[in-house]
Amino acid sequence: MGRKLRMGMIGGGKDAFIGAIHRIAANMDGLIELKAGALSINPDIAKDSGKSLFLDEDRIYLDFKTMLEKEAAMPADKRLDFVTIVTPNFAHFEPAMMALDKGFHVVIEKPITFTLDEAKQLKAKVEQTGMTLLLTHTYTGYPMVKQARQMVKNGALGKIRKIWVEYPQGWLSKLSEREGNAQAAWRTDPKRSGKSGCMGDIGTHAANLAEYISGQQIDKLCADLNIMVEGRMLDDDGAVLLRFDGGAAGVLMASQVAAGEENALKIRVYGEKGGLEWAQQEPNTLLAKWLDKPTEILRAGAGNPHLDAFATHNCRTPGGHPEGYLEAFGNLYRNFALTLQAKLNGETPTNAMLDFPGVDDGIRGMAFIDNVVKSSASEAKWTKYEI
Repeated sequence: MGRKLRMGMIGGGKDAFIGAIHRIAANMDGLIELKAGALSINPDIAKDSGKSLFLDEDRIYLDFKTMLEKEAAMPADKRLDFVTIVTPNFAHFEPAMMALDKGFHVVIEKPITFTLDEAKQLKAKVEQTGMTLLLTHTYTGYPMVKQARQMVKNGALGKIRKIWVEYPQGWLSKLSEREGNAQAAWRTDPKRSGKSGCMGDIGTHAANLAEYISGQQIDKLCADLNIMVEGRMLDDDGAVLLRFDGGAAGVLMASQVAAGEENALKIRVYGEKGGLEWAQQEPNTLLAKWLDKPTEILRAGAGNPHLDAFATHNCRTPGGHPEGYLEAFGNLYRNFALTLQAKLNGETPTNAMLDFPGVDDGIRGMAFIDNVVKSSASEAKWTKYEI
């Protein structure tokens, strides 16, 4: 292309957590530059955030509508290529729809929208406009997660029978939303977060990871949601029994009141011939446990001949150099950017470039929330997974 892709950001000002993560990830490979932003609904924060990021003053906006209108009217050599949306859940849908209508590709923080119906409308808009959408299910960006997916896909484990996935955190063990914690305040507020707290926030990551690695989709579930901290409005703990369309049975546990835990996402997938185990807090390692031979320890590393090409495509450093959350996030942005570059050049993106979550993953995430809440409230419990 001869230039970097031009990015605009909605939300993610200096008072936000995830905006900085997205900017680091987008900047990691030198393929993208931030050129415009409507970074906060607070005018002072929006202005200060834009200045601190050295944006041109005329491209620091106080609301996303003005930004999208003015940026769409820019000449081709200045116009944004895509927009990243990092607002709270309730404020995803409207800017995403408008951005697509204006001809911008979209990156959006998960969950994709506030409701399943909005997610379906967004898919229709993506298909209508022909734009590309990246949903940042971060954990699919880890090299050893991709290694696990390819091993399952290639039949190394045989038919998949059992999937265990757990995501314990401890940061909401107290009523932090009433103690000045802004992240806790909106994530536990049904008006801003949606109908589920813990399962909507991190349970969706666990479900996405289970489907991504196994290649199977959840077909039925039986859920139990809990509010463990008195006074909280949304679930902060839960467990779900799963049935997958490929015949596997599963167990999913998510909790934000597991006191002392940090971000202990872990998945185990078992087939006829063996199993795989991966933990987000030790992301460079994948254990392959075999029925008839010793366990293998597979390690991430650029050029490692023992790894699948999809894994090494997402490795950045030689073996022994830790690659973590930021690099996984960066892999999503890089694959998205390479896909856009290929399309803008009139080329066909490779399968490795296209290996990032999109609008269909977003719809399944919203359906997971709906079905889990429905099952938890039902006396029948087992619920057909409806979309």
